[in-house]
Amino acid sequence: MEPKKSKKSTIQNIVFIVLIALLLFSPLGTFVKVHLNRLIAFSPKTIAVTDQKILSTYQWQLKDATGKTVSLEAYKGKIVFINFWATWCPPCIAEMPSIQKLYVDYQDKIVFLFVTTDSFEKANAFMIKENLTLPVYQSLSNPPLEMESSTIPATYLIDQSGNVIVAKIGTADWNSDSFRDKLDDLLKK
Repeated sequence: MEPKKSKKSTIQNIVFIVLIALLLFSPLGTFVKVHLNRLIAFSPKTIAVTDQKILSTYQWQLKDATGKTVSLEAYKGKIVFINFWATWCPPCIAEMPSIQKLYVDYQDKIVFLFVTTDSFEKANAFMIKENLTLPVYQSLSNPPLEMESSTIPATYLIDQSGNVIVAKIGTADWNSDSFRDKLDDLLKK
């Protein structure tokens, strides 16, 4: 009787391992990771005033999808939302719908910079496929030290005085009421 039970247990273990492998290493796995990240995405927290860092430099060069070079210097004195992302990153993909909703409502009020390491061809194809209208940039130089991260997504909110008031590594719900309230408060200044 034991050999049958042992064989059944072995088959169940193999099936379980195959399912886990499918979830981790297949397109289905990406789908699952994206949706799990959306479930755990919360509103980002504002950095306490005493812990906020001011940008050490605005000398950061970016290129947009048309090839035009822009500098962070051009946005000095404005509210700037900067997101570092990639098309292959499930947490990045998970937060894109909330960023898109925020962008639609605030694109004329604050500056949005979506910085990718992907080619523009790949990033733009992703934007079209996902029905997103976010402005994509590539970095031409190192970002200010206060925004350097080896992890994506990494998102920063810079106020009009150059203070980094939000520095979020990982997925967040950028369309939350509390984050919108923070933007509205900044816009009143």
